[in-house]
Amino acid sequence: MDFLRPASWEEALAAKAEHPTAVPIAGGTDVMVEINFDHRRPEYLLDLNRIGELSDWEAGEESVRLGASVPYTRIMEHLRGELPGLALASHTVASPQIRNRGGVGGNLGTASPAGDAHPALLAAGAEVEAESVRGTRLIPIDEFYTGVKRNALAPDELIRAVHIKKADGPQQYSKVGTRNAMVIAVCAFGLALHPSTRTVRTGIGSAAPTPVRAKAAEEFLNAALEEGGFWDNGRIITPSVAKQFADLCAAACNPIDDVRGTASYRRHAVGIMARRTLTWTWESYRGAAAGTEGVA
Repeated sequence: MDFLRPASWEEALAAKAEHPTAVPIAGGTDVMVEINFDHRRPEYLLDLNRIGELSDWEAGEESVRLGASVPYTRIMEHLRGELPGLALASHTVASPQIRNRGGVGGNLGTASPAGDAHPALLAAGAEVEAESVRGTRLIPIDEFYTGVKRNALAPDELIRAVHIKKADGPQQYSKVGTRNAMVIAVCAFGLALHPSTRTVRTGIGSAAPTPVRAKAAEEFLNAALEEGGFWDNGRIITPSVAKQFADLCAAACNPIDDVRGTASYRRHAVGIMARRTLTWTWESYRGAAAGTEGVA
């Protein structure tokens, strides 16, 4: 195994173009596990740790451009207000040591359906900035996951950053695991309210071959909230609406039985998480709306 260590982003792109099979490594929290267990033996490792710009972020007027290697710890500490769903997901990642090393770019590159960041990125409607010597493109998150541990990157492309719209409403994230830390998700669920467009987006992890959205559930809830005037009147969402939303989220799953949980349990758990996160986010929205109305 050869080790490539570019000193700049331009050198990294050139190395990836010359060696398309090279596996990028930054935090290494996924790649090194696969290598240590002999599940993967790449011909080349492409070390990106010398490229400081990958650990930077920029908060614009409407969105955050998050460098691929920004550690989860920094997301938790500095971007909780702009990216609350991703910050909550970051809290569930492994241990403090791994949160200090791992970043969203690694989750995306590995594209495991159990990656903790994916549900939050789907719910927020993120875009992946991919670059090669041929140029740069933005890949909508809905088009990024193409199969089990497969993504839409071309062989010569690297992930440079993720573009995530700043939260304009409450976001939530929930994860089921066999213990509280250092655990791969049995299943996970992300939910984001987008009051500016009066829409809701979801993200489901570890309950299908790829991270997925519950689109039928979103369409149902969007219609129910609009028809009932909920965005304007701030009423409590009725139990029947919450139950139907939860059932549709569970139906969006296509899980398997494995050592971490059965398919039926995953469907059940996703439904429970969907109902709970909807309750939490809507209560936050109602509270914020009530506070705004009280301002003279």
